[in-house]
Amino acid sequence: MNLKTQLKEFEGCRLNGYLDTLGIVTIGYGHVDPSITLDTEWTQEQAEAQLDADIAEKTAQARKAIPWLDKLNEPRQAVLIGMCFQLGLAGLLGFNRTLGSVRDERWDDAANGMLMSKWCKQTPQRCRRMAAQMATGEWQ
Repeated sequence: MNLKTQLKEFEGCRLNGYLDTLGIVTIGYGHVDPSITLDTEWTQEQAEAQLDADIAEKTAQARKAIPWLDKLNEPRQAVLIGMCFQLGLAGLLGFNRTLGSVRDERWDDAANGMLMSKWCKQTPQRCRRMAAQMATGEWQ
């Protein structure tokens, strides 16, 4: 398992513009951009290339905002980068107490913070899986 494989499982791929659960026009593997409309069509190659670019962008954003990110193991890094991918950087940084728990290696507290969030109500299966990954430090 790795971040890209996990994001593909969570997001699925749709090659036509669609409305996500929040009513936002989306395409590919969860890509959001103002230029995307419901009429937008992509090839699989476009979706794959955009996913790679989105992962690179969100990883860079998370690393810049969370200087200790690279001290975490890969599955735990993937949780935070995956949250940045889904919620945006501002959404991830809104998890102040959870991030403090991660920084302090209080894994169960971090997982509980994730489980008690609005995010968990919106995407419960994904959140539960990510919280378990944070708690155990193992891919879920």
